[in-house]
Order: sequence, then structure tokens, then C-alpha cells
Amino acid sequence: MGGVAASAGNTRADTGAMVDAIIDGGCTGGDARRYGVTIGLGSFSTGIRAEGSGRDPSTGEAVTIPAAKAVKFTVARVFNDAVNA
Repeated sequence: MGGVAASAGNTRADTGAMVDAIIDGGCTGGDARRYGVTIGLGSFSTGIRAEGSGRDPSTGEAVTIPAAKAVKFTVARVFNDAVNA
């Protein structure tokens, strides 16, 4: 956060508040089923995770894991290239 604040000429507190506002806006703004895109970083979307099976670690008993909606994140190519450079 400090590097972003310094490059933008803001304080860490102001930069933190801006980041929080962006995240809050993406989570609560409008229809929650829409895609959220952060330019240069990646995009968020929702998907459906199918029902599966697993084991209770304390008893070893087989359990059914119910189907659920899940949040997916796809890294932007620019960010991925920068990390792997």
C-alpha cells in the first residue's frame, strides 16, 4: 500500500480508503452477479461448484459437499506478464 500511496502522491490512509471503496463498490454495487473488473489486475466472476464428496477429518466418514456458487478470479495478462518477467 505504501508504494501505491507514494506513486500517487497520497497518504497511506487515503490510499487505503480508496482501495476499500473500490472493493466495496464491486461487492455491493448493483447486481452482485455481474463481473467485476480491475483494469490491469484481473476480473472477478461467479461460477457454480458442483456437488462433490469428501471425508470428515475427525471421523473419516464420507460426507457430501453441497453445490455452491463460488467467486472466481482471473488474472489479467498484463499483471501476469509483469509477475513472470
